[in-house]
Amino acid sequence: MKKIPIGTKSFSRLVEGNYYFVDKTLMIKEFLGRVTDVTLITRPRRFGKTINMSMMAEFFDITKDSKEIFKGTKIMETPYAAEINQYPTIFISFADAKRDKETVVSTIRTQIQNQWDKYDFVFENLKGFKKTNYERLMKY
Repeated sequence: MKKIPIGTKSFSRLVEGNYYFVDKTLMIKEFLGRVTDVTLITRPRRFGKTINMSMMAEFFDITKDSKEIFKGTKIMETPYAAEINQYPTIFISFADAKRDKETVVSTIRTQIQNQWDKYDFVFENLKGFKKTNYERLMKY
């Protein structure tokens, strides 16, 4: 029996946890069909911003294999299904960055550090100017 998701912010948790959800995966098709350099996604509070961004991150992230998670969804019926897990993807959510200033800054800093660690392999073969900048940055 399916469960009702309360407080779930992760698309993969929705699918793997056998929760009810509305298939909004065609949002990915809409995103890929745009020809703009920047896309701003705004919605009112409690309108699914975090879970939709989690869905997009799960779909695009090159470090994951998300075919099973998206099995049976609308996006997999489109030519855009070939784009699954093809891009380096950075997903930072401000959903948990609440309370006082120090906690907000700490939460965001931790998320950025986690993303940095996720793509650490990219920095292994740096050369010249890029390597010098990377080493200088790592000192801080």
